[in-house]
Amino acid sequence: MTTFVDRVELHVAAGNGGHGCASVHREKFKPLGGPDGGNGGRGGDVILTVDQSVTTLLDYHHSPHRKATNGKPGEGGNRFGKDGQDLVLAVPDGTVVLDKAGNVLADLVGHGTSFVAAQGGRGGLGNAALASARRKAPGFALLGEPGDVRDVVLELKTVADVALVGYPSAGKSSLISVLSAAKPKIADYPFTTLVPNLGVVTAGSTVYTIADVPGLIPGASQGKGLGLEFLRHVERCSVLVHVLDTATLESDRDPVSDLDVIEEELRQYGGLDNRPRIVVLNKIDVPDGKDLADMVRPDLEARGYRVFEVSAVAHMGLKELSYALAELVAQARAAKPKEEATRIVIRPKAVDDTGFTVTREADGLFRVRGEKPERWVRQTDFNNDEAVGYLADRLNRLGVEEELVKAGARGGDGVAIGPEENAVVFDWEPSLTAGAEMLGRRGEDHRFEGARPAAQRRKDRQAERDEAQREFDDFEPF
Repeated sequence: MTTFVDRVELHVAAGNGGHGCASVHREKFKPLGGPDGGNGGRGGDVILTVDQSVTTLLDYHHSPHRKATNGKPGEGGNRFGKDGQDLVLAVPDGTVVLDKAGNVLADLVGHGTSFVAAQGGRGGLGNAALASARRKAPGFALLGEPGDVRDVVLELKTVADVALVGYPSAGKSSLISVLSAAKPKIADYPFTTLVPNLGVVTAGSTVYTIADVPGLIPGASQGKGLGLEFLRHVERCSVLVHVLDTATLESDRDPVSDLDVIEEELRQYGGLDNRPRIVVLNKIDVPDGKDLADMVRPDLEARGYRVFEVSAVAHMGLKELSYALAELVAQARAAKPKEEATRIVIRPKAVDDTGFTVTREADGLFRVRGEKPERWVRQTDFNNDEAVGYLADRLNRLGVEEELVKAGARGGDGVAIGPEENAVVFDWEPSLTAGAEMLGRRGEDHRFEGARPAAQRRKDRQAERDEAQREFDDFEPF
C-alpha cells in the first residue's frame, strides 16, 4: 500500500460569489421606501499552507478534487450574503506548486507559508449598492462571479541540510538510523528504502537534518529505477554525502566506479555542481571492506574529496563524520544571504492602456478581451433588460464602442466579449447609450409609480410609445 507520495495533480475549485438582491423596502404607511437589496457573499478561496506535521501528499493522491464553499446571495433589508468558507489544504514543507505546463507558481518553504491556488468569486452588488443620483431605484442586481477552477501539480522536495546518496544497499538507511533517531526499514536486499527518510542530528551546538535518497542506479536521471522519483529531494540540500559500499558482493562494482556512476547521474539531473561533497566508505567492520577502503582512499583524496571510513553496524567513525557534516552545514548557513523584507513592486499602467483589446478575427467577428468587460458580462443577468442596459452603459463609458468603430465595426456586425469557449455574442449597433435607454427605464423603478393603478400606468406607457411612433412616421428628411 502506498504510504508516501511526493507528486500529485490537484484539481481545485474556489467558491462562486453569491448573487446580489434586487429588493424594495416596504413597511406600513411606507410601502415603497427605496432599494434595500444586499450584496452577495464572496466565494471561498482554496489556500495551500505549509504544515510541519504533514510529511506526504498522500491525502491528495486519494482525493485530488477539492472545492471551497460558495457565497450566499444577498437578501432584502440590506442583508448581505455570508461569505464562503476558505478551504485550507495542509502541505509538507518544501512543496512546489506548478501549473500543467510545468511553470512554477509557488515554492512553499517554512511553516505557515501559504499560496492561494484558486481565488473565490466576487459577490454581486445588490440594488441598494447600485443606487445613485441618476439611478435612484435600480430594478436589478449584479450576479456573483464564478470562482477559479484550476489544475495544479504539487511536488515535494525534502527540506534537509544533508543528503545521503549512493547505490541500493550501500548502507544509507543504517547510517541515518545511527546518526539520528530515525527508524527506517533496513534489510539486505536492494531497494529496501522506497521513501526518503529524514532524521535530525545534533553535533555540538549545531543541529541539522539529514535525509537518505532511495537507491540510485545508472540511468536514474532518465527515469530508470526509483532515482527520477526521488532525485528532486536532493535539490534543497546543502551538503551531499556519497555512501560507498566497501563490502559489496557484486564483482563488477567497486567504490570508485560507484562514485563515478552516481556523480554522472547527479550531473545529468543538473543544478548540484556547487554543493560540497563528502565520501563515506561504509562497512569497514568487514575485513575485506576495511582492506578495500584503505586501497581506494588515496585515490579519492587525490580527487579532492574528504573521506571518512565508518561502520554503521559497529558504530565506528560516526562522531568524526557528524561533526564534519555540522561544520559544512554551518558554513552553508552562514554563506546563505539573509532574507530581505518583502518588497512591494508597483508597476503603473501605461497612459494609453485602456484595460481591454478589440481584435477582428478571420470570420469577421470582433472580439473584446479585458478583465473589466469580461467581469461585467459575467455579472449581468441577461433576462433583465435594465441590467443589460446598465452593462451597455458601462461598456460605453469604458470606451468599447469607440474602439469598435476604430477597428472597422459597423452596425449588425457580430461582437463577442470573452474567451472563445465562454463568450457572449451579440449583434452590435452604434450608439450603445441610446440603445441601452430603449431597453429599460434605468432612472427609476416601475414599482415606485404607486400613485397610479397598474392598468393606468400600462395605458400611459403605451400612449407614449404610440406618440413616439407617430412622430417617427411623420418625419420627412430634408
